[in-house]
Amino acid sequence: GSRMRAAGKPITGAEVRVVDGSGKDVPIGEVGEIIIRSPQVMKGYWNLPDATARAIRGDWFHSGDAGYLDADGYVYIHDRVKDMIVSGGENIYPAEVESALFGHPKVADVAVIGVPDDRWGESVKAIVVLKPGESATPGELIEFARSRIAGYKVPRSVDFIDALPRNPSGKILKRELRKPYWANRERQVN
Repeated sequence: GSRMRAAGKPITGAEVRVVDGSGKDVPIGEVGEIIIRSPQVMKGYWNLPDATARAIRGDWFHSGDAGYLDADGYVYIHDRVKDMIVSGGENIYPAEVESALFGHPKVADVAVIGVPDDRWGESVKAIVVLKPGESATPGELIEFARSRIAGYKVPRSVDFIDALPRNPSGKILKRELRKPYWANRERQVN
């Protein structure tokens, strides 16, 4: 089953839109950045004009959360926008690839990141923790993913790791995972 859950409907008086990088609304069911306008939205970050300018444009608060709206107006949170992978001009959200790989019976934990790729800008890499006593090849997991998601989203490579780095609240530290691959490169996001 899907690990993505509806966050619910916007509170009364709040408007929610899902937009692409240029601020245009994306079609229902398509992933973009969730932006919110309501009387309750904060006026800005204290003494952080740059952060405020990035987050609040016009009356709209840019959440940094990637998600989508369904036909009934429910909001689904998908990922953080900054974790999005751009490969060959396509936007790939790690949560979707992770969700596909979680379905594999040998996989205990997985994180998907973008790594440098001279041809595509970034390519999709899965970092996988196998269940105790299991062994798997990268090819096996790549084939499994290919049967479940669009070809351009399928990991190009798989690395195995004993445990994923997490913060105290259990969130995977994607930045830590990306660091070794981007050591001598500039990634546009951090």
